[in-house]
Order: sequence, then C-alpha cells, then structure tokens
Amino acid sequence: MPEKKQHPHPPAVGVIVVAAGSGQRLGHGIPKARVLCGGRTLLEHALDAVAASGVAVAVVAVLPPDDPVLTAVVARAAGAARDGAGPVISRVDGGATRVASVRAGLSALPSDVEIVLVHDAARALTPPAVFRRVAEAVHGGAPAVIPVVAVADTIKIVRSGTVESTPDRSGLRAVQTPQGFAASALRSAHAGVAAANPGITDDAMLMEALGVPVQVVDGDPLAFKVTTPLDLAVAEAVIALRGDGAGTRPTPSQSRSAHDTE
Repeated sequence: MPEKKQHPHPPAVGVIVVAAGSGQRLGHGIPKARVLCGGRTLLEHALDAVAASGVAVAVVAVLPPDDPVLTAVVARAAGAARDGAGPVISRVDGGATRVASVRAGLSALPSDVEIVLVHDAARALTPPAVFRRVAEAVHGGAPAVIPVVAVADTIKIVRSGTVESTPDRSGLRAVQTPQGFAASALRSAHAGVAAANPGITDDAMLMEALGVPVQVVDGDPLAFKVTTPLDLAVAEAVIALRGDGAGTRPTPSQSRSAHDTE
C-alpha cells in the first residue's frame, strides 16, 4: 500500500465568508448579515464559528459595498483575532452575483493559501467541527468537498403545476457550507467560461460543470440557512438554549492547526 504523502507543514487554509446578500426574504430592509440574532449580527456569529474552528490562517468577509456596520464588525473581529493569535481577517466588496462575490474573496486571499473554504454568513450557527471536517477532507486529496445532510421530506419534481415524478429520497442530500476546495482548482474554475453561467448557484455546482468530482462529508442540522423570519426565530431559540457557548474561541495553538480532532 503506498504511503500517504507527508506535508512538512499543514497547508494554509483561507476562508471566504460571503455576506453580501440583501436579505429581502427576512423583511428587515437591511443586508442579511446585519440582522441581529441573539443581540449580535449574523456575520459576527459566522466569524466566531470560523475562528473557533481553528482551520484558517486568513479570512475574507465579502460585504455589500459601503456598509459601515458590517465593516465595523469585521474590524472588531480582526482586532480580536490579532490579540488572540487568530487568523488575519479582512473585508472586500462583493459583486452583483454570488460568483462575482466569491471571485472577489479569492482575489483578496493570500497567494500561498492552498485550501479555500467558502461559507455563507447566513449559515451563522454552523458548528466549528463542520469547518474542520471539510478542511480535513480537502487536505486528504479531494479537490472539492461539501457538507450535506439527509433530506427528511418527500421531494416532488413539478412541471406546470403537476407532479412529474418522485425521486428516491435515499439518494438526496441537502447541501450546506462551508464548501472546501483546492485553491488552484477553485481559481481555475472561476477563471473559466462556466463561471459566467447564471444558473450556477454555488461553487460545488461550478466544479460539477467542469467535471471535477465533489466529495461529501457530514454536515450538521445547525448549519441551516437563515433566510426567512421563521429561520431567524429558530436561530434565536438555539442561541437562547445554548447560552451562546458553542462559539468558544480556541487557544492560540489550536488556531494554527487545520487538523484538530473532535
């Protein structure tokens, strides 16, 4: 059996936190990442989860242009990370589409980053363990990795108001973030023609369009996306129940390791 390739140092991991969405379905009239949940913005919760995972050397938050509130959130997180020997945290303006926003985040990451995780700020309560699972799978050789959970509902394919078919639920999975990629593969994908397809809704789909195999790892029910008022109410309840202790920051030594075990 061939020996696993040994790395003298763990590969550098960068995390892009996409927080440029308008949040219209939440109905607050402000960007979704600014919405308060448990007294703190969704972006703050998301950045805390990244920091607590200990996977990243660099984090780029992709924000709506000229948003002083979210810019201040990132500045506070960057200061706390410096004080705690955490990742370098910065911000960049997002684009008109998700693909454009991720591309902006990629451009802002250090060139020596070898693994990139792309995370939605709206999945603000994602447990740190999910970040570690995704990063570890990419480090193990997968060019693209997504966290998934089983689908509980029966799914119908509907055309023109009529059920066309019912797919086998056992093979269906709901996709979450962070999604992880070899940095070189993700950069190449965003430089290709497939990235211009308006039907591309996430980076894994972009990889699929290029024929890149996408591996799955276990997601977590808490990594749900806060999109509607009901989602926000659920998130508030989760924070109240846990006392917001799940986002505990790691020690400086943990912050530098992308391969901590649970």
